[in-house]
Amino acid sequence: MNNSRIGFMQGRLSPITNGKIQEFPWKNWRQEFQLANKLGFSIMEWTLDQERLYENPLMIETGRLEIKKLCLENDIRILSLTGDCFMQAPFWKIKGSEKNMLQDDFMNILDACANLGISKIVLPLVDNGRIENTNQSDELINFLQQKEDSINSRGLQVIFESDFSPTELKSFINQLDKKTFGINYDIGNSASLGFDVNNEFNEYGDRILNVHVKDRVLNGSTVPLGDGDAKFDQVFKNLSKFKYAGNLILQTARATNEEHSKVLGYYKKMTENWVDIYGL
Repeated sequence: MNNSRIGFMQGRLSPITNGKIQEFPWKNWRQEFQLANKLGFSIMEWTLDQERLYENPLMIETGRLEIKKLCLENDIRILSLTGDCFMQAPFWKIKGSEKNMLQDDFMNILDACANLGISKIVLPLVDNGRIENTNQSDELINFLQQKEDSINSRGLQVIFESDFSPTELKSFINQLDKKTFGINYDIGNSASLGFDVNNEFNEYGDRILNVHVKDRVLNGSTVPLGDGDAKFDQVFKNLSKFKYAGNLILQTARATNEEHSKVLGYYKKMTENWVDIYGL
C-alpha cells in the first residue's frame, strides 16, 4: 500500500452538527473537497443517511455531476460509501410494503454509486442494523443472493461491518460469494468489543476489502488514535501478512476545539507511519 490509499470519512472535515460524530455534512460537503486536497488526501468515503435520502447529491443526477467536477478539480476519488441509511432503516428487520420500499432504495443507491464510480458499499450490521436472530440473517442473505447478478453487473461489492464475533462473521460471510461480498474491518469497533486481532484475521482476513481506522476503549466510545484499546501494531502487521490491497479510511474521533483539519492531518501522519513500518 502507498499513502494514496489513506482516505477519510466524509464529514470529518466539517463542524459537528446535532452532536453527531457522523452524518452527511449538508452545509459543508463541497468545501471538504478543497480541505482534503490541502491535507494531501486523494480518497473520500461518502456517507448517506436515511433522512433526506433522495436530497443527497449522490442521489440526484445534477448532484453527481457536481461531485464529479469537484473530484476532478481537487484530485479526489470516491471509491466507497458507508450506508448509514441501511443501519438507520434496515430492510432485513421490516415486513410488508415498507420493506419493499427500502429494498428499492438499496438498488437505487447501487445505481447512483455505479454512476459515480463508487465500487464498495459498506452495509453496517451494528447498532440499529445489528442482526439479532437467524430470521433477520436469512432475510438479508436471501435478498443479496437474489441481487448478486445485479450487483456484479454494476461492478460493485457489498461489504459488511458487524458486531459478530470472529467465528460468527466467518460463518455469515462464507454464505456469500467471495467476488461480490466482503468485510469492512473497523479497528475501533473490534477494540471496543474486545476481539483478538490475530483470531479475527485468521477467521476472515482474506475477505477484508475496506478498513476503517479509529480507536475506541473497551466497551466504550471513540477516542483519539492511540488513546484507546486498539492494537494498531497487530492490525497493521496482519494487514501486511494478508497482503491487504484496499484503502484505509480515517473514521477517527472528532476535534474538541473545531480544528478538524488539523486533527485529521495528524491522524493521517500516524496512519502513514504504520503503513511505512509494516510495508503496506
